[in-house]
Amino acid sequence: MTSSSKIAVRELPLFPLPEMVLFPTRPLPLHVFEFRYRIMMNTILESDRRFGVLMVDPVRGAIANVGCCAEIIHYQRLPDDRMKILTLGQQRFRVLEYVREKPYRVGLVEWIEDEPPTKDLRPLASEVEQLLRDVVRLSGKLTEQNIELPEDLPELPRELSYWIASNLYGVAPEQQALLEVQNTLLRLEREAEILTSTRNHLAARSVLKDTFNDME
Repeated sequence: MTSSSKIAVRELPLFPLPEMVLFPTRPLPLHVFEFRYRIMMNTILESDRRFGVLMVDPVRGAIANVGCCAEIIHYQRLPDDRMKILTLGQQRFRVLEYVREKPYRVGLVEWIEDEPPTKDLRPLASEVEQLLRDVVRLSGKLTEQNIELPEDLPELPRELSYWIASNLYGVAPEQQALLEVQNTLLRLEREAEILTSTRNHLAARSVLKDTFNDME
């Protein structure tokens, strides 16, 4: 019997979230309090514990067409039937059509994957990781805080690209674009551009800060 996660097209309950982009392998904690989503969670807890997360653009109110499947790995029931749940990102998907809208959205979706790499991506991944470490070091220097990357930072290029994308803050449209990219090389190259720009900006601020400190 084919696993539901392997079927190319399937129906999936959908959870639109403002400015929230979930990536494969990344955790997402949620506090569920809306009645329709409490119904949804209670329903999927009795099946395969999976639902789709889609980013909502708060300016245009538009729901993204590409999202990431979330699997509930832990949940806690609170008073008034509210729930705290911890999910983990699984496969990405594209919504083909909406099957129904009430009490919650259900879509017919197809899974999407990255294209197989045509060259070794490890050198680029190492370069991107070093840029990330530079950004973290400069951020810590500017804020005078001890900021450290986790010891279990992903080593595989694709998983590293997901980790970096999920940790970009305040740029949901950029995260959505990275989610939709179906090529690990292109995702890492775009992240290298973002991190290089951020590093240069932080380095300039750090020089200014050092200059002012020397003048005091």
